[in-house]
Amino acid sequence: MLIQELGATVSACTPAPQLPHAASPSGRPAQDTTTHIPATRELLRARPAAPGRLPTAHLWQGCCGSGDASTSSRSGPHASASSTSAQGRSPWRHGSPSRLPGWSPAGLNLGPGAWSQGPHGPGEWPLGTQQRRGYQKLSPELMKDIQASALKKQTGVSLKHLLDFGTQPLDRQMLLSARFLHAEIPIRLAHRLMDLNALPRALSDEPHVRRVKGWYAESFADFRAVPAIKDREDAIRFTAMLRNAFRRHNNVVPAIAKGVEVYKRQLAEAGESTTERDSEIQHFLDTFFLSRIAIRFLAGHHLSMFEPPRPDHIGLVHTKCSPYQIATDAAAEARAICFREYGNAPPVNMLGNADLTMAYVPSHLHHMVFELVKNSLRAVQERYGDADEEPPPISVVVAEGLEDVTIKVSDQGGGISRSGLKRIWTYLYTTARSPLPEVDIDSSHMPAVLAGYGCGLPLSRMYARYFGGDLQIISMEGYGTDAYLHLARLGNDEEPLPGSV
Repeated sequence: MLIQELGATVSACTPAPQLPHAASPSGRPAQDTTTHIPATRELLRARPAAPGRLPTAHLWQGCCGSGDASTSSRSGPHASASSTSAQGRSPWRHGSPSRLPGWSPAGLNLGPGAWSQGPHGPGEWPLGTQQRRGYQKLSPELMKDIQASALKKQTGVSLKHLLDFGTQPLDRQMLLSARFLHAEIPIRLAHRLMDLNALPRALSDEPHVRRVKGWYAESFADFRAVPAIKDREDAIRFTAMLRNAFRRHNNVVPAIAKGVEVYKRQLAEAGESTTERDSEIQHFLDTFFLSRIAIRFLAGHHLSMFEPPRPDHIGLVHTKCSPYQIATDAAAEARAICFREYGNAPPVNMLGNADLTMAYVPSHLHHMVFELVKNSLRAVQERYGDADEEPPPISVVVAEGLEDVTIKVSDQGGGISRSGLKRIWTYLYTTARSPLPEVDIDSSHMPAVLAGYGCGLPLSRMYARYFGGDLQIISMEGYGTDAYLHLARLGNDEEPLPGSV
């Protein structure tokens, strides 16, 4: 039963922020209901910054005392649906990453430079302070622990498992969940740390990627510093640590995306081809972001147990989630952002069963629909922005099947070429005019933007596949695009976890 991910999201690495779900108007027909969504300026208000984090202890031998605090990047909610390997199998096409040409199996070096003396003694900086901007090397004991943990098998869960688990008394849920995560999350963090360190040296040592390695290693050390969980008080202390680790990873997606963009640009400037490495980097990003979604979901699910109870919720899972209402809210938010960017926003028409409910994670669904509607709005607005005629509406249809609930998002934004369709699932591919914008990855607030990241569709497909669904794009160049988001109703599919390194 598990948690939502140790890192960041749709504001950059976490699912898009969710709007309050208004109750469906009474008397609305169950089928073929049409709703016009107006732009809502309230959605443009800034979100509050996340609080700081807890200090940790002595497992670090050194840190960078002069990291670049101004290093920045930004990216939308991203990650890609991975053709993931079976559990226990290497995610790398050629086996271990260390066997790939140009990929280094060296120890986990988190950055070059001399060890520094912190304010609490030689090499001892309390984690989470503003002075700490990067890390250099882990203690041999911690490095050995990470390597050993990366060899262990990960344990997957299903949506049905979570729902069944939620029938137990709350105190027992909290205790068992804390024990599970205390053992499971360090294993998953260790797998990703070894993957990060096995990247090509130039990419592994890129400042944004090195920062992410520091966050993962710091969180691993935090988990290891927590003793075995025996009672409720232990579970509460563990949860406080988990909450800070969760916040620490908020900007993982934009940092990784920016690091890959910088790496590929450097290769191009040096006249080197990226073709040979593209497939391996794509596979790494699929694996890494899928794992991040899984960790974040498990963490968020656990954290929600310590918050005031919400009706019809088991952790993050809403047992009576309304796809129609979630889609309505997500479309309204996407229109508000389109209005902010362009000064106008095409209308969105909602059709389908407004009374349908299912067990699902609202934040995941909101993120996926938001991404699809956002893409359609931008395509239509850029195609018809200078025309005298009114832009055609985007259509969002919610359909109920025996196996799936499907949401179709249709637009008349001109479509995508056949050659372009082959690239929409690759990271950093975008039809937006500008490259990845620069923002402070140390900031907890990532403003929502309409386009430019190139990771939104791959990440949305991964969110869909995480619980057994899928995302398909069908396009007619010269006319428009249809996106089909399939949500599995049964919830029996286990997490498609990446394999071991």
